[in-house]
Amino acid sequence: MADLGVSIGLVACIVLFCEAMRRAAKRHCSEDYRIYLVDAVSTFQLCACTHELKLLAEMGSVESHIALTMSYTMTIVHISTFSGASCNPVSVLESLCRGTTSARGAAVLISGQFGAAIIARFSAAAVWSLGLSDLHSRYGKLGYRCFDPMGGTLLQAAGVELACAFCLQATVMHLHKLDARLRIHAVAAVILLLCYTGGHISGTVFNAVLAFSIQFPCSGHTYPEYCFVYWLGPLLGMTSCIMLFEKIIPFLSGKSTIGKTTGTLSLSKKTL
Repeated sequence: MADLGVSIGLVACIVLFCEAMRRAAKRHCSEDYRIYLVDAVSTFQLCACTHELKLLAEMGSVESHIALTMSYTMTIVHISTFSGASCNPVSVLESLCRGTTSARGAAVLISGQFGAAIIARFSAAAVWSLGLSDLHSRYGKLGYRCFDPMGGTLLQAAGVELACAFCLQATVMHLHKLDARLRIHAVAAVILLLCYTGGHISGTVFNAVLAFSIQFPCSGHTYPEYCFVYWLGPLLGMTSCIMLFEKIIPFLSGKSTIGKTTGTLSLSKKTL
């Protein structure tokens, strides 16, 4: 329980620090730069918190119901504090294709996201080196190495990431049908269900930048293989979902989608 308390406290500190950075950006940065800074800070929060919770889940002997509760809670915390940040390159590409983001803006956003993911990776290792808990000390003896995150074949893992991205995108596209007070809980519940059902196969990340931070450093597979699973899988999942609900179904039903826009997902992640 001591390890659990330290990890929860550390995650709370990360969230509070990032929230302070977001508020400072909103007060002191011009609107032209604010969106990029807020997105980078939020991406750092997502990756840094996930590093700690992933370590706790894999090495901290946390009971499953506690892990699931933390996953659900952190999803709500992230969505509530991100201030509309995408924290996901696939979502930025979707905005680019819809014409709501310029090519330059998309490039800056994605660069900031990957930069924040790298900083989060090294920051996590720096904090673990302090030995704040027995869990951190034990992990330090392993050289802060992580191992193969996939429990299935490459095709199985890519299929899970595709299916997860599809389901989450479909959820977000239909959130307007729910009461506003229930929407955040609906997204959290779907993410929790996806992590529970597919986590043992791929880790259920379905976010390219988050996977780059927490999965790519792990041994077991090459970078191209990780790109196939964690980049191509979610991209195809989101694309196929949009094509199905905005093109195929309306075409079959005789309805036009000209001028139609659909809300995009500002958060797609795995928290444990």
